[in-house]
Amino acid sequence: MNIQLRLEQPGDYQEVEWLTREAFWNIHEPGCCEHFLVHKLHSSEAFVRELAFVATENEKIVGNILYTKSAIITQEGTRQEVLTFGPVSVLPAYQRKGIGSALIHHTKQIAADLGYRAILIYGDPAYYSRVGFSPASDYSIQTADGMYAAALQVCVLSQEGLSGICGRFVEDPIFDIHAEEAQAFDKGFPFKEKISGTRSQKRFLEILRMTHKPGELKKY
Repeated sequence: MNIQLRLEQPGDYQEVEWLTREAFWNIHEPGCCEHFLVHKLHSSEAFVRELAFVATENEKIVGNILYTKSAIITQEGTRQEVLTFGPVSVLPAYQRKGIGSALIHHTKQIAADLGYRAILIYGDPAYYSRVGFSPASDYSIQTADGMYAAALQVCVLSQEGLSGICGRFVEDPIFDIHAEEAQAFDKGFPFKEKISGTRSQKRFLEILRMTHKPGELKKY
C-alpha cells in the first residue's frame, strides 16, 4: 500500500460520510449512526478543521479522523478545553493495516503543536492503550454523569497536560444523536442489511457496562 495523509477538504465530505457508514455498519449496533454524526460535525462550531485528516491510496479515501472541542468541568465549575476525536473510520478492506493508528499519531502531534493539552475519547481500551491512551480514571476524570468508565480514555499532549485538572468530561451537544433523525438520514444511502448479535456489538455492550462510581471498588 501507498497510504498518504492529507487535510480533509469540503469536497471530501460526502465520500467521508459514505466511508464512515461502511466502516461502522453493524459494528456497535445493527446498522450505524456514525455517518450521520460525521454529517453533523462538519457544520458544527466545535469541529476543528485543522485536525480533520483523510488517508488515501491512489487518491481514493480509505480512512479519516475528525476532531471536536470538548471540555472538563472541574469541581469548582471552571471549564478546561480539551479535544475529542471520532469517528475514526477505515474501510473494511483496509482495516488492521495501521491506517487508523497512523491517523491518530499524525493528528496527535499536530494537536500538541497547536497547543491543546489533552485528548479524551470513548473507545475500547484494548485498542487505545496501544496508541498512547490511558484510563481517564487515572486522572480522576469522570463521565458527564459522574462515573468512572473503562471506555473513557485520555492522552496528555503537553508537559503541563492535565496537572491539577480533574472533574467531569463533557462532549459537545452535537454528539447527542436522535435515532429517528439518523434513520431518516440513512435513507439517502444504498440499502444495507442490519445484523444484530455480532461479536463487536457484544464487546461494545461489555465495555459500556465497565463503569463504577467514585469510591466504589472497580470490578472489571
